[in-house]
Amino acid sequence: MSEILANASSPPTLDAAGIASLIPHHGSMCLLDSVQYYDALSIKCSAQSHRLPTNPLREQGRLHAVCGVEYAAQAMAIHGALLASRSTASPRGGRLAALRSLDMHVARLDDIDAELQIVATQVMGDGNNMIYAFSIHAECRPLLSGKATVVLMPDPQES
Repeated sequence: MSEILANASSPPTLDAAGIASLIPHHGSMCLLDSVQYYDALSIKCSAQSHRLPTNPLREQGRLHAVCGVEYAAQAMAIHGALLASRSTASPRGGRLAALRSLDMHVARLDDIDAELQIVATQVMGDGNNMIYAFSIHAECRPLLSGKATVVLMPDPQES
């Protein structure tokens, strides 16, 4: 597994190879390029895959803004995996169970020239369910925001 890169003057970061080692998405379905920062409650990632003609979420050559939810879901999954790696807990898979307050400020993502900045912040969690607020921006332009409920799969150590 790629190591989390950190030094005293910068926050923890992770590259594309490290991301791919933490989530079940592989190849072009691994949409995020880097983790720029994370802490116990939040994560900030970046992506450029929205511009690729080979993006697997494109339909009829376009990437609808609602696909940004998958970018946010991958950020949430990486956040959970990073937190599990800092403790003795086994990483647990999760399922996106609900979306609320979804605001799309654009119709599509493929025509956004700038890098996407994806931020997810855990606002509630009880060990089996989590609620994250998320937003996606390009430069200072808001593209998408909302809240997502994630239901965690059973702990493999409790089986």
